Amino acid sequence: MSQTEGARLFREAWIEGVRRHFPGEPKAGYVTPWDDTPQWERDAAQAVYEQVRRFVEVSDARTDRLSREQKSRFVATCWTAQMFKHFENPKPGYVADWPELPLWQRETDADIFEAIEKSAR
Repeated sequence: MSQTEGARLFREAWIEGVRRHFPGEPKAGYVTPWDDTPQWERDAAQAVYEQVRRFVEVSDARTDRLSREQKSRFVATCWTAQMFKHFENPKPGYVADWPELPLWQRETDADIFEAIEKSAR
């Protein structure tokens, strides 16, 4: 899978997760289509996709034994690092530790991991 395809897979998994787990109507920015996504967000999606894909690869795909919480935490940590990379002073919500994230976001992050994990097999 190309880098762009991986980033798009990440974004599509995010949007699907938001639609599945977000209580009520999500903010428009949460479900912005790929073509309208800002470049920094595309770059961050690509980086996190690659980190998860590589993690699955170096684990010989035994990541299927991780809990959804462990998968979600991994995605959230990778994303937080990207926020510090792209923003000098990111909004606190962009860099909140995993326990402070809303449930819908934790579930969406687990969905993202599992989508990437599936594509890496």
